[in-house]
Amino acid sequence: MDREGESHGGSCYYTVLGIRKDASFSDIRAAYRKLALKWHPDRYVTNPAVAGEAKLRFQQIQEAYSVLSNGSKRSMYDASLYDPLEDDDQVRKNIHVYLFTGLL
Repeated sequence: MDREGESHGGSCYYTVLGIRKDASFSDIRAAYRKLALKWHPDRYVTNPAVAGEAKLRFQQIQEAYSVLSNGSKRSMYDASLYDPLEDDDQVRKNIHVYLFTGLL
């Protein structure tokens, strides 16, 4: 899967946050805060035409931040090994397998 253009949600997490792949944690956090304020669904309660898009964008922003702000999830994502549909316990089990088999 091409991480520059797609993820499980349809967009690369780096693209969703508008950051480079080598972004620091502070860059990730700053981009998240800016976009979360812009697309928070509560801002669009009075505009139903945009409310649906805002909700979707906000969810994508949340998911991207959740992965990219977590070192182990980000490493697995970058290596195309992270699946956001797996629970955190499964991710922890998988990362040990990948680390010990030399895949990361």
